[in-house]
Amino acid sequence: MMEFIDTHAHLYDKAFSEDIPQVIQRMEDAGVSHCILPGIDISAYEAMIALADNRPDLFSPCIGLHPTSVGEDWERELAFVKEHARDRHFAAIGEIGIDKYWSTNYLIQQTKVFAEQLELAADLGLPVIIHLRNSTEDIFKVFLDVRGIPLRGVFHAFSGSYETYRQILRYGDFKIGIGGVSTYKNAGVAATLEKVSLNDIVLETDSPWLTPVPFRGKRNESSYLVHIADKIARIKGVPVETVATITTNNARKLFSL
Repeated sequence: MMEFIDTHAHLYDKAFSEDIPQVIQRMEDAGVSHCILPGIDISAYEAMIALADNRPDLFSPCIGLHPTSVGEDWERELAFVKEHARDRHFAAIGEIGIDKYWSTNYLIQQTKVFAEQLELAADLGLPVIIHLRNSTEDIFKVFLDVRGIPLRGVFHAFSGSYETYRQILRYGDFKIGIGGVSTYKNAGVAATLEKVSLNDIVLETDSPWLTPVPFRGKRNESSYLVHIADKIARIKGVPVETVATITTNNARKLFSL
């Protein structure tokens, strides 16, 4: 059986509260051997840790403050990340970044929080999981502001151009996370994937969101990762087994699994 790693899934979300054992079974049956659980904020922390501790063979938790969770209480939220980042082994600092799609009310604070979490990751020797939405140039500006620290990780839910991908590589040792959007009709990222090396790609679902075809419109789950791998294989003109092997190895190296 092919082996896959889902590098981004929120399986601790309330959307899975009634059937997580069945979701896990389908995940394992599909060949998904491990899953990275990105942190969001204090409210999601306990559920994420509980899921990871219940199946440490299957789940690796992360810690981070998501940009859309940066609000009035951002200082307490950021302090929580810094205080608990050394409590246990985390696979990454994330999900972190800048999001200008939902709101720009706290853009200054988002930028500060992002920069400080990049520095935290460097101090801990951990990769970062970067959330970027309508904020490519803002992300790159922060990279310049923290120049000199080692940057590595993954750009989650990548949907940019080949030129953006090449620019990302100039700032550090980054992979791009490819998920369900790649299966959508007229998805622009498909043209980018034709040129991107498989060595720079990791697979992700972002469950319960961004469900791939043929399940679009329904709740996403990690077992659907095979459909994303199949789409990438068709775009690249290689066997899906090749996509599985290379992306799984990429994920293992990136997250030290």
